[in-house]
Amino acid sequence: MRRALSVGIDQYSFGALRGCVSDAMRIDKLLRTNHDGSRNFDCKVLLAPSGGPDTSVTRVILRERITELFSAPADVALLYFSGHGTVNDLDGYLCTQDAIAYDVGVTMGEILKLANNSQVKEVVVILDCCFAGNFGNMPDIDNARATLREGISILTASRGDQPSLETEAGGVFTSLLADALDGGAADILGKVSATAIYAYIEAALGAWHQRPLFKAHVTQVLPLRYCKAPIDKAILLRLPTLFTLPAEDIQLDPTFEPKSNNPNINNVAIFEDLQSLNRVFLVTPVDAKHMYDAAMQSKACRLTPTGRYYWRLANDGRL
Repeated sequence: MRRALSVGIDQYSFGALRGCVSDAMRIDKLLRTNHDGSRNFDCKVLLAPSGGPDTSVTRVILRERITELFSAPADVALLYFSGHGTVNDLDGYLCTQDAIAYDVGVTMGEILKLANNSQVKEVVVILDCCFAGNFGNMPDIDNARATLREGISILTASRGDQPSLETEAGGVFTSLLADALDGGAADILGKVSATAIYAYIEAALGAWHQRPLFKAHVTQVLPLRYCKAPIDKAILLRLPTLFTLPAEDIQLDPTFEPKSNNPNINNVAIFEDLQSLNRVFLVTPVDAKHMYDAAMQSKACRLTPTGRYYWRLANDGRL
């Protein structure tokens, strides 16, 4: 069982935003299904579009929905928030539409407590708001330290002392997040994890931009979405058959190439797998520029370091 709540607030009386609602809807759409259309998260949205009522997402409503998200047992619960965030000497806050001085919204500490006490196995919190990096910190503790129970991952758009940038199209962070979920951060099996998303976003934002933060206490890498894999898994499973040992070269000759004068049907089938593996950088020709050249010139091919890694996974039955 996988649950997700996406919150987007554009309408604030003290400073309207532009792209938070569209960002939340975009993330909600991506989380609902995997690339192949199969069911992923059971999703709910909480939205306050520009021009709507000023009190549609109040402290009470946001607190109630987040409590509901984390209260019942589940395999995964994911919270995404896009809107105003702020911080003071006491805590960080996700701002709601009924914000007033000294009571601006739901505290990050309160949400963290709900997550820590939750019966949900894996909790993922993704925040695209100013000062989001304060989430996970105890009061008066800096960004480098967080108090998280096992199974919690936190991904924030910026550090605890930074704003979160917005463009006409929406949040800079969420734009990268959506691209990552849509396949940009997928591994060779098509799995998109929180750690891969962070690496994808972090690499895209320079040293002078807002800096995303990732805080986690996990013992497993959780797939948040499955995208189209760049290679058929069946080929990966055949790696130990193709290569008896991970450091072993395969000697090629013209019979592997279907366009040669004397192709061998069995070798051609093997070569098709090797070429597929070459396209995803798991196999490389030896002393030749292309796999075709390696076959026609009777050269060899071998596993790359990444190829040897997947060989071991396949050989150990862990794919």
